[in-house]
Amino acid sequence: MSQLVEQIAELLLRRGELLACAESCTGGLIAKTLTDLAGSSAWFERGLVTYSNLSKTELLGVPEAVLIEHGAVSGPTARAMAEGLIRRSPAHWGLSVSGIAGPSGGTPAKPVGTVWIGWSRRRADGLKAEAQHFLFDGNREGIREQALQAALAGLLLRLESAA
Repeated sequence: MSQLVEQIAELLLRRGELLACAESCTGGLIAKTLTDLAGSSAWFERGLVTYSNLSKTELLGVPEAVLIEHGAVSGPTARAMAEGLIRRSPAHWGLSVSGIAGPSGGTPAKPVGTVWIGWSRRRADGLKAEAQHFLFDGNREGIREQALQAALAGLLLRLESAA
């Protein structure tokens, strides 16, 4: 994991860009992993744990209508979380995660292990945001670890393609 974080840091530093993240089911694991790297304050702008719907609305500007229509664990919510990071911070890149880590809370439509990850980027021509669905296996910690890995790998891929 540290090699992945080092690659992300190198790209952000080279471009003088900042990263922010908003986490729900990972509960701060992404921010902790990123800030384990010494010197991360040069490129990591902020991390928010937005576990409740209220925090998603208040801190990130996720519209209540999105939460009502799609739920907290959805593509539109993950995308809105990532967009909110860019709109409400000086960050160039946003990363968001919302999911059901279990062991309870799943439904037939959204079983335990359902995770949505959002990525956003501030660009000269505006804001670009996207979200991707994952279905992970395992216990609570395993699902959170897999979400961490997928979120950072997805971020690195987007950083490399934007270079």
